[in-house]
Amino acid sequence: MIKTKKVSVAVFLLSFAAFISGGAWTFVYSKDKAREVYRSFEKFAKVYDIVKKNYVQEPTDEKLVDGAISGMLTDLDPHSTYMPREEFQEMQAETKGEFGGLGIEISKRDGFLTVVSPIEDTPAFKAGIKSGDIIVKIGDVAAATMPTEEAVKLMRGKPGDPVTITIKREGAGELIPFTITRAVIQIKSVKYEVKNGFGVIHVRQFMDKSSQEVRNALNDLRQKEALKGLVLDLRNNPGGLLTQAIEISDLFLEDGLIVYTEGRDKDKVSKNYAVSKGTEPNYPIALLINGGSASASEIVAGALQDQKRAHLIGVQSFGKGSVQNVIPLEDGSGLKITVALYKTPAGRQIQGLGITPDEIVRGPRDPDVSFKEKDFPNHIVGELEKKKAAKAAKAAMKPEVKKKVSTKSLSPNEEVEDVQLNAAIAYLKSQVATADLKMKAK
Repeated sequence: MIKTKKVSVAVFLLSFAAFISGGAWTFVYSKDKAREVYRSFEKFAKVYDIVKKNYVQEPTDEKLVDGAISGMLTDLDPHSTYMPREEFQEMQAETKGEFGGLGIEISKRDGFLTVVSPIEDTPAFKAGIKSGDIIVKIGDVAAATMPTEEAVKLMRGKPGDPVTITIKREGAGELIPFTITRAVIQIKSVKYEVKNGFGVIHVRQFMDKSSQEVRNALNDLRQKEALKGLVLDLRNNPGGLLTQAIEISDLFLEDGLIVYTEGRDKDKVSKNYAVSKGTEPNYPIALLINGGSASASEIVAGALQDQKRAHLIGVQSFGKGSVQNVIPLEDGSGLKITVALYKTPAGRQIQGLGITPDEIVRGPRDPDVSFKEKDFPNHIVGELEKKKAAKAAKAAMKPEVKKKVSTKSLSPNEEVEDVQLNAAIAYLKSQVATADLKMKAK
């Protein structure tokens, strides 16, 4: 038995040695580093062999390897992950804007399955699911600590079939069950309207055609003579494609830096600049954000704020300032791995801190204590956060705009006054009035 174990461990290590020296990827290590890597894999090989031979039900090699890869990435940060073939295909479908399910963006917080943001106009959003809700059960299955990918599989299903999810909500004394009917989630990433003579564009998520959809919306609003000012609504937008965030920012900027990213090598900084071609006229912009605005949303908000192109209204954003690369593997599975951190044109760190609006206006559906990137136990801590810049940022926050907002618990479908949108319209009116006075003075 002992001899057999030594042989199988040796075979595994020989295979690994062949891989790192002449496989698909070649690693160049010093002798000391090579010994260290070899010792680490020797430990892994021993555990692999013990589990393979002693676990009560013999696991497949695929299950063990997938589990090891998943654990390797999950331990790094909340956004690095391994996606088996089926999950990788679902992720690609989501990016294109169509998938079946409830419409919830979820992640792990302190080991618990937590809602980052419900996607607007989806069954989950209409049912009243909120950012920060902890999913305790899906159907009859305990879900609080299950892997994210398993929870996604349970929540997705045949359109028209109901599923009950039970959530724990901060401030609620009891668990709250929601029975939600699954639907084909077709996310239209952009919707728009005219309100009080001003254009309002809501970008729900940054997908592969979002920038073109925004251009189309702007052209239609221009035809309706509704572009004397614009509300750009990024509330509850969990992010998406970096390229789309850059292109949408570029629509409103003549020139200058939009965003830059810093990876492991501090000497290699990637910078993205605006170009003058196709830039919108210099009408006033009010940009709305809240605790559900994350990642690509924060890039747009930070760029337009730093370049003095938009007046930000709402509450502090989520604080996800990390860049993930998606890497497909030969068997159809894939990796999503964090490779860099975003910074705004002025060098502000988004990671763990978020974007502070110019005008703080709390909406009636904004939670008293919202779930943020910094609440993840293994979130990447940036330099500013290490220096306790969060405390300084809090001290520097503008006084909250006092609005008569009811603090009573709102039912999911209850119509409420959108005080944040109203504040945006009021800002645009004041800017137009000021511009008119200046014109008359001339």
